[in-house]
Amino acid sequence: MSRLFGTDGVRGKANVDLTPELAYRLGRAATLYFSHDDGSAPTILIGRDTRISGVMFEAALASGICSAGGHVVLTGIIPTPGIAYLTRQTHAQAGIVISASHNPYYDNGIKFFGGDGYKLPDAVEDEIESIARKIESDPNFERATDDRIGTLKYKHELFYEYINYVMQTTNIRLDGMKIVLDCANGAAYEAMPTILKRLGADLSVIGIDPDGININDHCGSTHIDQLQKVVVEKGAALGIAHDGDADRCLCVDDKGQIIDGDHILIMCALEMMRAGKLTGSTVVTTVMANIGFRQALEKIGGRYEITKVGDRYVLENMRKNGYKLGGEQSGHIIFADYSTTGDGLITALQVLTTMIETGKTSSELNGLMTTYPQVLLNVRVRNKDVCGNEQVMEAIRAGEEELGLSGRILVRASGTEPLIRVMAEGPEREQLETICRRIVSVVEAVQ
Repeated sequence: MSRLFGTDGVRGKANVDLTPELAYRLGRAATLYFSHDDGSAPTILIGRDTRISGVMFEAALASGICSAGGHVVLTGIIPTPGIAYLTRQTHAQAGIVISASHNPYYDNGIKFFGGDGYKLPDAVEDEIESIARKIESDPNFERATDDRIGTLKYKHELFYEYINYVMQTTNIRLDGMKIVLDCANGAAYEAMPTILKRLGADLSVIGIDPDGININDHCGSTHIDQLQKVVVEKGAALGIAHDGDADRCLCVDDKGQIIDGDHILIMCALEMMRAGKLTGSTVVTTVMANIGFRQALEKIGGRYEITKVGDRYVLENMRKNGYKLGGEQSGHIIFADYSTTGDGLITALQVLTTMIETGKTSSELNGLMTTYPQVLLNVRVRNKDVCGNEQVMEAIRAGEEELGLSGRILVRASGTEPLIRVMAEGPEREQLETICRRIVSVVEAVQ
C-alpha cells in the first residue's frame, strides 16, 4: 500500500485521486491525533487557494474535524505561509492548507502544519495516515456525539492579521517604485497587492482575477514570460511572481531577466552578511542548486550546506544548526527570523529591502551569480522506482563520464507527481540536452 503523503502533503487530481471522502477521513484523523492529552478537542485552522475544488475539500475537512469533536476556524483564501503563521499566533493545535501549489487547477492537495507553525515530520504524517485508514475500515471509529460534536467559525479577519505581520518584516518604503506583480490567479491575489500598495509602490498587476480554473494558467512563477514582457514595457525596477499558494517567489530584474531562487539566496545572503544576520555565513540549499550558486556564495565569503529536494529538508537542516537562510531554486525561500516555512510575500519584501539597503538595481544584484546552463526533462512513469534500474544507472554513469568535472547529472523521482526528473548541468547546453534525452529514452524503455 503506497504512502498517502508525499513531500508536501497529500496531493492528486481532485475528485479522482484526492476525494472528499479522503479529505473527510484526514480531517477526522488529524483531530484525533491533535487532541489534547486530557481528551479535549483541538482547534484547527483551514485556509485554501482559489481552485474550484477548494470549497469542496474545505467542507469535507471541516465535516471530518467536527465529527471527531474538533473546532474549525476557516480563514478563506490565504497564502500557505499565512496558515503557518496564524496557527502559531492563535495557539491552534494544527493548520491545514488546501492547495496543490504550482500544479494545474484540476489537482489539489492537503498539507498540515503543527501548532508550532512547522510542517509535520514524516512520522506524524504516518500516524495521521494510520488513523485515517482505521476510520476507512471502521466508519464509527472514535466518532463524537451529543455535545462533543465540534464547531465551526469563519474568521476572515485573520487574513488581515497575516498581512500586517508580513509588512512588519521590513522597514522600507517603496514610494514611487515601479513594480509589476503576478499572483498566478492564486492565493496571493488580494494579499500581495494590498501590501505593496500600502508601502507606496507604483504597482502594475497581472494574475489577480481567479475564476477557479485559471490558477497557474500561463501566469505566475511557473510561466514567467508574461511578467518579463510587462516589466520591460513598464520600465519597472522589479517584477514579482508567486505560485498558486504563494509560498514561492521568483523575480524579474529591470532588464527583464529571471531572478530564480538561487539568485535570490545570493543577493539576500549578501545583505544579511553585511548586517551580521547570517549565522555562520551559511545558506542551506538543495542538490538542485546551480553550480554557479556555489561559486557565487563562496566569492562573497559565504558557505553552503546541501540537502535533498524539498523545502522541508532545507528547514530541517536550518533548525538543527540554527541557520537563518535557506531555500530552493524554485523560489521556496525560508527566512528563519520571520517564518517557519517558505513565504513568497516575505521573500519579495526581502529582495526589495536588499535593493534599497544596498542601493543596487535588481539587475546588478542578479549579476552577483552566473548561472550555468541547466537542462531539466520530466518523464511520466508508472513506477518511480525506475531510478534504481541498472540500465538507467548505466546511462547516468555514461553521461557523468562525458561531462567530467565540468558538470553534473541528477536523476530523481518527483515527490508530488508521477514523474522522473532528469537534470544535467554544465557549460554547453547542446551537450546537456543530448545527455538528458539519452537518459530519458532509457527510462521510457525500461518502465
